[in-house]
Amino acid sequence: MHTSASLTINENASSDVPLDLNDSLDRIAPEGPHYRHDDEGSDDMPAHVKSSLMGASLNVPVRQGQFAMGTWQGLYLNEHRNHGGSRKVCVTVQGQKRSDGRKYQSSRW
Repeated sequence: MHTSASLTINENASSDVPLDLNDSLDRIAPEGPHYRHDDEGSDDMPAHVKSSLMGASLNVPVRQGQFAMGTWQGLYLNEHRNHGGSRKVCVTVQGQKRSDGRKYQSSRW
């Protein structure tokens, strides 16, 4: 992942949630000429601030081979640059084997 993108878990029932979240972050770290670090454009430093506030890693519980999140929760990869490049996500899974030795069915996510 890059230092101008972030990961978060948030409500996914309303399409307004990511829009409101983005608007809120824009108020906290607006684009403008007031940043010293602007080598890559006026959206660069605000993107770093937003990424630092949101975070670049998550712990997501997994139960029986499935994400154990609430009904209205979703995973978001947030791009904070106006024209961000491609992103890669690294997933590390920790846990223990089933006690009966069987494998969990994998799911697409």
